[in-house]
Amino acid sequence: MISLDVNGKKYDVEVSPDEPLLWVIREHLGFTGTKYGCGISMCGACTVHVNGEAVRSCITPVSSVVGKKIVTIEGIGTTKVGKAIQDAWITDDVPQCGYCQSGQIMEAVALLKRNPKPNDSDIDGAMSGILCRCGTYQRIRRAIHRAAKMMAGGGEK
Repeated sequence: MISLDVNGKKYDVEVSPDEPLLWVIREHLGFTGTKYGCGISMCGACTVHVNGEAVRSCITPVSSVVGKKIVTIEGIGTTKVGKAIQDAWITDDVPQCGYCQSGQIMEAVALLKRNPKPNDSDIDGAMSGILCRCGTYQRIRRAIHRAAKMMAGGGEK
């Protein structure tokens, strides 16, 4: 039995210690907002936070996150930064197909926690590991800038 803290709630799951966190989150806990894209940590669709850091859950063994705080896309909006990013995503109409967006949002939140005033280069560098097949990168960048301004008290513009 493995005990996990996901989105602030404790869960006990009976899984192999080397099972990828992604499958535990999706199949055993029912948090399907975290997506499977490639299975080799190249696309970022599976990004979640572990102790506040963005990690690729498709290659993270569940045993490595025991005792740590895991946040999925379903829980990210409960934080100030997460709410700002989600609001900016909606305002800027970022998603097209939406498949990568949970990973994009999780990475963007981690970026703003590390760097509350990122420039374009900071954003491009941080977000480069999340593949958007629809090419919404300009809207993503604009939404991150908007969220940063919202966090700084500068309103939505």
